[in-house]
Amino acid sequence: MRFTFPFLAISLEVALIVLFGLFVQYETDQNVAQKLNATRSTKMDRFLPLYPLFQDVHVMIFVGFGFLMTFLKSYGFSAVGINLLIAALGLQWSTIAQGLLHSHGQKFHIGIKNMINADFSTATVLISFGAVLGKTTPIQMLIMTIIEIVFFAGNEYLVGEIFQASDIGASMTIHAFGAYFGLAVAGILYRSGLKNGHEKEDSVYYSDLFAMIGTLFLWIFWPSFNAAIAEPGDEQYRAIVNTYFSLAACVITAYALSSLVQHRGKLDMVHIQNATLAGGVAVGTCANMDIHLFTSMIIGSVAGIVSVLGYKILTPFFATKLMIQDTCGVHNLHGLPGVIGGLASIAAIAMGVPSTSSVAMQAAALGSSIGTAVLGGLITGLILRIPIWEQLPDEYCYDDSVYWKVPEYREYDNRFLLYGYHKQLEPEI
Repeated sequence: MRFTFPFLAISLEVALIVLFGLFVQYETDQNVAQKLNATRSTKMDRFLPLYPLFQDVHVMIFVGFGFLMTFLKSYGFSAVGINLLIAALGLQWSTIAQGLLHSHGQKFHIGIKNMINADFSTATVLISFGAVLGKTTPIQMLIMTIIEIVFFAGNEYLVGEIFQASDIGASMTIHAFGAYFGLAVAGILYRSGLKNGHEKEDSVYYSDLFAMIGTLFLWIFWPSFNAAIAEPGDEQYRAIVNTYFSLAACVITAYALSSLVQHRGKLDMVHIQNATLAGGVAVGTCANMDIHLFTSMIIGSVAGIVSVLGYKILTPFFATKLMIQDTCGVHNLHGLPGVIGGLASIAAIAMGVPSTSSVAMQAAALGSSIGTAVLGGLITGLILRIPIWEQLPDEYCYDDSVYWKVPEYREYDNRFLLYGYHKQLEPEI
């Protein structure tokens, strides 16, 4: 860590600075007017209306995703801290990767949509991070970020420019892609020593409470995520409203199923932290379509049910039978709902909902997103297994103290912390 990590991080940043110097330019008023086919338009006319949506997406990336992964009792520093590291590297590299693809290797101008798309591509890596949370090193995560964004940019270009498929909330290109990429990496990095669990692979009362902070930020701002790059006007309006009601319906079914599948009907905080967000993922692909509000609510309801069942049934199956240890359950929050989103868009277009895409192109986009993700994840996993990256020993997984200067603390019984008795009973403890 002391030498390899700083050297790699600084080298990557130097390379990015050089690439920005060579290829990235400010937008100018003349450039914006040409893009909008207008005789008079300034860059701020285009920038400022979308900036609030960009802020919402930015909060989701740095606060929502970061705190959602703080549920592990001894891995909170890494959940939030490595999230920040990945996001900062990812948004710079994705700006270059996507910009060069769309400009065909020429210089390009940076605008608000470039910044939003950079955050979107970063979200893909953070989703994949959830699948390998606690089992990788910061060095491995830097490498995974660089490689995954290359695969993501290629698939995003294929889906958007070649297939011209509709995926406004990126259910397929971000959520399904990020989940299956992460699962493929997790499969390659499988640890037989963790098949029976790890003492630190658990949550405690306060760590689950911190994770709920991430859930609430993501839940509140998800309509902005799905509407950020929609066309202003009716499309953006529908994207916001459809997501809003899909999320609300999803919460009800997620709570209901959590109670139904748990012993004595008790709610499981894992389900509440994650499955309540599945409606935002599932409605994303057709969020801007005229699907009617009751349809968006059906999509959200189904997503909540499927997500909870995924945590209850599929996560243990993946770990024991398929040898894929999915730490955060990204398959249930992002993978399955992402597939539901792709299938929902196919059904909507087949039933005559107006769209710029077709059933065949939507199906091709879903297949491409999953296929590219799995291929990219397998390749990335093999690269991360190279011995020079020094794979983390099993006993040091899920532990902040390996990579962070952690303050000393005494662990009290949760009951004492909860009721404020720890000061009175400290000598006995």
